[in-house]
Amino acid sequence: MCFDHDSRPPIAPIAGGALDASLVELTARDGNRLAAFRTRPSVPGRTAVVILPDVRGLHPYYEELALRFAERAVDALAIDWFGRTAGVAVRDADFEYMPHVQRTTWDGISADIEAGVAALRGEPGSDDERPLAVFTIGFCMGGRMSFLAATLGLDLAGVIGLYGTLAGPWRNDAPAPLDLAASFEAPVLGLFGGADEAISAEAVAAFDAALAAAGVDHRIVTYPGAPHSFFDRKADQFAAESEAAWGEIIGFIEGRASIG
Repeated sequence: MCFDHDSRPPIAPIAGGALDASLVELTARDGNRLAAFRTRPSVPGRTAVVILPDVRGLHPYYEELALRFAERAVDALAIDWFGRTAGVAVRDADFEYMPHVQRTTWDGISADIEAGVAALRGEPGSDDERPLAVFTIGFCMGGRMSFLAATLGLDLAGVIGLYGTLAGPWRNDAPAPLDLAASFEAPVLGLFGGADEAISAEAVAAFDAALAAAGVDHRIVTYPGAPHSFFDRKADQFAAESEAAWGEIIGFIEGRASIG
């Protein structure tokens, strides 16, 4: 597991940050209906982010993260993984998520990410349609999937992964980002903990080297001593690392959006 159900992002709210937020349903290309949490800044910006959760799927950590993005003029949409097997109902802390994780597929996940990106961009020709710079950001399971989103041909402005596994098989058929680095079509920000027992320093170095060899714009940061899932309000001993990571995320989005 990545975050506990009562974990929250270690990001202070912006006082008076007006925004709009709601639970919504999306429909993927295969007809899957999936739950999502959408936030919009009060003053529309030019950037948007699809938030890809850990193995628990959509839960309050990611809803709050979406709010923190919106306060910084970034449209945000946190999606769920389990529409095909668990439906769209809100789930509590007792939800047995792992059987649903093991029934996910990379094709289904790809379709859901595509649906999230499309929802942020708006329907072609509609009043909602805006030429946003769209990013993905993911954590743990979502980190791996966020890196892989760079291979989906979605014209992303960038992909961000926090402690997403890089090598070897996973719980479903999603490929290893390290194996596909040469196919990435978007800039990459990878944030890792130096004490993460699930992701070796060798794998991080190999990923960095593979992206460099492929000419992919990227930045890889490792925080010495930080464990897996350090980006958590409850992990107050890693507050400095979390603050630095949030700065990296906002800087990456602002920098790549201005390039685009």
